[in-house]
Amino acid sequence: MNARSNFTAVLLTAFVTLAWAGDGHDHGDAPAAPTGSGPKRLPDGSVFLPKPAQRQLGLRTLPVELGDLPRAVELAGKVVMDPNAGGKVQAMVAGRLEAGPKGFPSLGQRVRKGEVLAYVVPASGQIERGNQTAQLAELRAAKGLAEKRVARLQELADTVPKKDIEAAESELASLTERAAAVGGSLSNRDALVAPVSGVLASSNAVAGQVVDARELIFEVVDPKRLRIEALAYEPDVAADVATGSVAIGQERIALSFLGAARSLREQALPLMFQGEDERLNRLAVGQPLKVFVQTRSTIRGLSVPAASLMKNPANQTIVWVKAAPEHFVPRTVTVEPLDGANVAVTSGLNAGERVVTQAATLVNQVR
Repeated sequence: MNARSNFTAVLLTAFVTLAWAGDGHDHGDAPAAPTGSGPKRLPDGSVFLPKPAQRQLGLRTLPVELGDLPRAVELAGKVVMDPNAGGKVQAMVAGRLEAGPKGFPSLGQRVRKGEVLAYVVPASGQIERGNQTAQLAELRAAKGLAEKRVARLQELADTVPKKDIEAAESELASLTERAAAVGGSLSNRDALVAPVSGVLASSNAVAGQVVDARELIFEVVDPKRLRIEALAYEPDVAADVATGSVAIGQERIALSFLGAARSLREQALPLMFQGEDERLNRLAVGQPLKVFVQTRSTIRGLSVPAASLMKNPANQTIVWVKAAPEHFVPRTVTVEPLDGANVAVTSGLNAGERVVTQAATLVNQVR
């Protein structure tokens, strides 16, 4: 009886196991049920972000303060060379290019003031060159006769007046200089030298290239001394400029205002700024950029990093505010430009609130 009971128990166990582990009911590889402790978007639009996730995302917040901020205007500008620290190398005459003593310089190469960058061999027609060659031959023949005459007069110095000897020597010197001038015009090369010390910004030189007079061959600039030109379409802005700045990535470079032009260009008034900063090495002459001009008037607002600005599904500008240690809420704000790296929030934010300044994009992507 015991053997039969054990056999029956084994069959019942196998049947129950098959019944509970049939096709489509094997949950061995199924993922674990969510615990609800991960980052998630709440029904009211806020975001729940636990502390471990904040550290993993590198999230940073900053309290904002209310104050008087300079009113700024965003203008389109470009990088131009400083006329005192940059220059252009142009051909004085038409001719053919030849390499300098060290060959043609390459872009980005440092050059010194007065360094020979290339040569221009003047171009001349066959008839003109033939006339110069004939003239040189005549001058050399006359020079030879003058040398013999001077030699004879010097032998007869005791019987010949001194003035005749001096006249012959003067004629010989004149013929020598004329022959040298004509000969130099046949083989002379125009040297293209660097006007300032700096870096070669552009090069249009190729061996054997034929260039015209006044054609631009090289440009030399000092990357540490560049100027920024901005175009103001409102004359009132030019009269109220205090300082300026440009933003390179997340960095802000301050600019000093040099002055405004008194003639319009493309219906705009050019404003000139100058900056002396090592970070200006990243800019190139002619590069377009945004210039933020701070005026003397002020506005009441809160300074917030530009990286904190996001867009919600309604395409409104928002910032994320830390309402609790793990709770972040979006705030619709109104902003005005400030200095490129920061913006002025004029409404939608209260003083003392902590705004997400780093990893705001990742917070905005939590769903």
